[in-house]
Amino acid sequence: MDVAKPLIGVLDEPGAYRDALADTIARDGLAVLAAERLEDLPRDISLVVAHARTVPSLEWAKLTERLPTVVVSDSRLDADLLTAVDVGLVDYVVEPMRHGQLLRRMIRKAIELHRLEEGRARDRERLAQLNRHLEELNESLETHLALLRLDQQAGGQIQRKLLPPPHQAANGVVCHYWLRPSLYLSGDFLDFQRFDERYTLFYFADVSGHGASSAFVTVLLKYLCNRWLGEWDGQHPEALPARWLKALNQELLETGIGKHATLFVGVIDRNERCLHYSIGAQLPKPLLVADDKVLELPGEGMPVGLFPDVDYPRLTYGLPQHFQLWLCSDGILECLPGDTLDMRLRELEQRVLTCTTLEHFRDGLALVSPSDVDDDGEGGGGQELPDDLTIMMLSGFGNDHE
Repeated sequence: MDVAKPLIGVLDEPGAYRDALADTIARDGLAVLAAERLEDLPRDISLVVAHARTVPSLEWAKLTERLPTVVVSDSRLDADLLTAVDVGLVDYVVEPMRHGQLLRRMIRKAIELHRLEEGRARDRERLAQLNRHLEELNESLETHLALLRLDQQAGGQIQRKLLPPPHQAANGVVCHYWLRPSLYLSGDFLDFQRFDERYTLFYFADVSGHGASSAFVTVLLKYLCNRWLGEWDGQHPEALPARWLKALNQELLETGIGKHATLFVGVIDRNERCLHYSIGAQLPKPLLVADDKVLELPGEGMPVGLFPDVDYPRLTYGLPQHFQLWLCSDGILECLPGDTLDMRLRELEQRVLTCTTLEHFRDGLALVSPSDVDDDGEGGGGQELPDDLTIMMLSGFGNDHE
């Protein structure tokens, strides 16, 4: 496709000189239109070649603001030429008919420079528009983030209201725990409830991921377990934990939200001094400390919410007069030294064996300092954790004075 020729306007008085000037410019394939006044030239002019005598002194500035302009004159000492140069016209040719090739080269260079400047001006305008758009988007994003932060903070407060008191006792067993979300909402959850004078039930859950969706699963867990506990008649406690895990597994699969969890569910029998429990892939495994020894509670089970038709183990373990049962979410593994998982698990065993209180254990972790903990045992606004972190310690029966 042919490219349109640049249209060059020639401003000069009518006559042979103007015709000769127009002919000189047109020799290099440029389109030329001659006129006596600027107003007579069309809007699509690319450049003006003006004779110094044609444009009044006060009009030069107006002309240069509108179009790139080359001035021609018959003498370098022409007063009108000097006036034109003074207002910013630096491109001029003296005796243009003698220097036609130079004039045409100057015209093409001026047109190209003008196009480049127009392109830069358009780029600057587009950049300015983009910056304004980004500022508006950033302001909108900041507003939405602030609203989301407020919602998450409110959700975190509600979630904490669903937790049991951080320090409580039931049937000779004392429960202490500390829960700290990685941000505002947590995928970790637990509960500790006295069923009657004989049985105390508890569970410890770690939902995959963290944030709002994981926190919603913990609310569902709280609702379901409260409902199932209300339906329990106190018979066959050895079967209750496995039945709960199986029912919860089905509930999570039916929601279709793609969330699964690791769980430990236990029923402490005060009369028989034993623990009936079931495990749903809990990691680290619960650690029992008694007689200056630490051991993992035996048993294994599948995660909850991943596979249909899963049966969970029915397990029972005798509890001594004095014991500590430690449960930790997998966020604890981020806070312990060691290059391998096995090294960190061994480190965890040594720490629970030497720590007599949850506070002592918590304060020794790498990412937690005492200043990060509120008086109620919940995480404050200290250093951000890579994952939710929860520690639960049950101790008994040496406190049984009932």
